[in-house]
Amino acid sequence: MLLKKINTVLAAAFILFILWFGTDFILSPETTAPGFGLPSWPSGDGDGFLIIKGIRDVVLALVLGILLVTGHRRALGWALLVEALAAYGDMTTVLAHHGSVATALGIHGLTATLMMVNGLLIMHETRKIATAPTTPAPQPA
Repeated sequence: MLLKKINTVLAAAFILFILWFGTDFILSPETTAPGFGLPSWPSGDGDGFLIIKGIRDVVLALVLGILLVTGHRRALGWALLVEALAAYGDMTTVLAHHGSVATALGIHGLTATLMMVNGLLIMHETRKIATAPTTPAPQPA
């Protein structure tokens, strides 16, 4: 029961963090963008690309939130594992474009790794539920 509570708190924290960060990118991309870790940002009409990033983050958070609220814990674990790839992708993008190594590893890499750990813990928590019964179900006579 303690593992389930810890997993729930961690998942809720990820959901709120991703939702906040995504909303920030939508509402004020020019002030939020420098914290992403890239050395330069689009100018002029380039803010649209930053808003797209914000929309992506909000959608990722909503998927996790729906799975958490509806109690689909195994699916939540899988979604955390898959969505961590977005954060690893962000980390790789920052590193590939000569951005801040500290931000790439300390924010994106750490977030992705913690999401993976949370996803794996949820998968561990739900493994007994997902295991098929070893005895066949009784057949009607």
